[in-house]
Order: sequence, then C-alpha cells, then structure tokens
Amino acid sequence: MSNTVSTVDMIGRNVNIHQPVERIVCLVPSITELLFEIGLGHLVVGVTVFCVHPEKAIKSLPKVGGTKKVRMQAIEDLRPDLIICNQEENTLEMVQALEEQFPVWVSSISNLKECYRLILELGHIHGVTQSALNLQQAIQKAFAEIKIRHRYRCLYLIWRNPYMSIGKDTFIHHMLSLAGFDHVIDNNRYPEISSETIEDLAIDVLLLSSEPYPFKDKHIAELQTLLPNIPILLVDGELFSWYGSRLLHSPAYFNDLQRQLHLIKR
Repeated sequence: MSNTVSTVDMIGRNVNIHQPVERIVCLVPSITELLFEIGLGHLVVGVTVFCVHPEKAIKSLPKVGGTKKVRMQAIEDLRPDLIICNQEENTLEMVQALEEQFPVWVSSISNLKECYRLILELGHIHGVTQSALNLQQAIQKAFAEIKIRHRYRCLYLIWRNPYMSIGKDTFIHHMLSLAGFDHVIDNNRYPEISSETIEDLAIDVLLLSSEPYPFKDKHIAELQTLLPNIPILLVDGELFSWYGSRLLHSPAYFNDLQRQLHLIKR
C-alpha cells in the first residue's frame, strides 16, 4: 500500500513524496555517492555524467545529462518516484520543469551543519535512519580530530581563463576555514580574479583545485611566475566541495595539508 508523505526540503519547499520510494534520479554527484553509502544505492535509477562515485556501481546506471542541463525524455523514461537536486549545482529552470511531473527535493549546503541535516533527512525520508545517523556521527568524529598547526592566508582557485575563486558564502570557504585556511577573497560567490590581483594578494599559499577546472603541475609553473615566493599546491577539490559521505575522508586530508605546509614553511 502506498501513501504520500509531505516534507520540507532544504530551501523551504513543501514536497509530497509517494511512499515507498523505489526509483530515484539524483542530479547531484556528492548526493549520489551519499545514497549508496547509507544503503539506498539500489533505488538509484539515473544520474548525471558527473556522478562518478562509487565508480563500479555508477558505471552501469543511465546518464540523464549534466548538472545544468538534463534530457527530460531520459528522465521521463526512468519514471522516478523522486528526483534529488541542489540549489547551487542545478538550475531553477531545471527544478521547475522537473517538478511539473515528479516530486523534486532540493538541497542547499553552505556549512557542515547543513551537511548533517542533509544526511539525516535523506535517511529519514527513505527509512534508513540508523545508517544515516551512523554516517553523520562518523563524519562529526572525524572533523573533531582535525589538528590545525597554523592558520594560513590562502587563495583557492577553481577555474582558469579567466581565473576564478570562491567567496565567503560557499561551502568551500567553510571547509577551508575548518582546515585552517583563511581565504582572502570574501565578496562574491565565484568571482573572477585577474593576474594582477593575484600578484598583489598577501597570501601564505595558493591552492589549485582539481575541479571543476583540472589544474595540473604545468599550471603551478604558470602561476609561480606571478607568485615566485609563495607555495602553490594542487588540492583534491572533492574533499573541499563534496558534501555527504566523501566528508569522511576530508579531515585526514586537511591534516596532511597542514603537515605539508608546516614542513614547507619551517
């Protein structure tokens, strides 16, 4: 017997979800991984091309497009009971088009507390409350074990041509702070930044993210001409920007970065 459960998503929308949920399309890479982690992977019937974890399980799933543009017919053919989106990664137009036919639950994440809410709410909606709670507690314990040796003034770049950074109202900014980094750009969400501005910034370290732009060693050499006396490090963007189960791995990675910079700065 099915029934309808009314819930409020993370941007305050009332969403009526028909139970039991048996078919989920997830349009958020980090949440796709989370669903598998808490025991809901068997319900996932469609994902984006950017959903890459867990690798083996995702490989055989239908891909419905990207995070900004999906193939509506492909989603319709999958007949989802629920579509999971994110306020930042997916567009308003996409959500509005999808919710004409299907329940759409939208997440919104800017800090660790909201990550915990996401995990617990998805667990509650889908009947895996204990699994979700166990994951949330494990992540909380891991973050309590971050050891900050020193706070470093940093610039974090996510794009090239033009260079783009992150602002203070982003999840990445929050994660940088937890990892011991004080980000020097705090205005817009994802501001463009000129080479001249980069040269003039008073920073201790420049961090180049592996995503969305895949910075490589050759880009370190390019930027070292602007900052000849500043350490430049390639960093794993997933561990700074993915919320959900990938957060289990972020604290140990942040501790390694702290140790690495401690050795460089001695």
